[in-house]
Amino acid sequence: MRLITIFAFFLILSDMNVQGRQKLQTFDTLAFYNVMASGSLVNINAELTEVAAAFIPEKEAYKGALLMKKAGLLKKATDKLKIFKAGYNLLESALKKDSTNGEYHFLRLTIQEHAPRTVKYYKDLEKDSLYIQNTFRDLSPVIQKAISNYSKNSKILRPEDFKLKGL
Repeated sequence: MRLITIFAFFLILSDMNVQGRQKLQTFDTLAFYNVMASGSLVNINAELTEVAAAFIPEKEAYKGALLMKKAGLLKKATDKLKIFKAGYNLLESALKKDSTNGEYHFLRLTIQEHAPRTVKYYKDLEKDSLYIQNTFRDLSPVIQKAISNYSKNSKILRPEDFKLKGL
């Protein structure tokens, strides 16, 4: 009886491990960036659910960026500030843990560039811009494409800084 219980326990653990790997493998980074660009509260909430369920190293940064983006779409000022601060704490924590991640700098730049001046979240724009330019070639093609697309409407990033074959 004890052997059957142990065997069942290992089967459950291995199934959880497989499901976790599948979630990691199926997280759609392109969809994440499309939602970030869309500005749809419904899509942001759906993507927050996807990020929460995913086993990915970028989870904290993605959730933080999504929350800050969501804050800009809310009606009540108190809700905006509360959600923005929660997102800020997550994104800045991710950056503190991995300050060499060019994607995290890009996420922060996209939020800083559009954040209202009253939240005083704009101090790293130049630094992030330079960091993104310097690490662009090391990023995945999906993130490169997101940066290239974003730069077409950005006041701080220029499309000519991100020219690669096929982009």
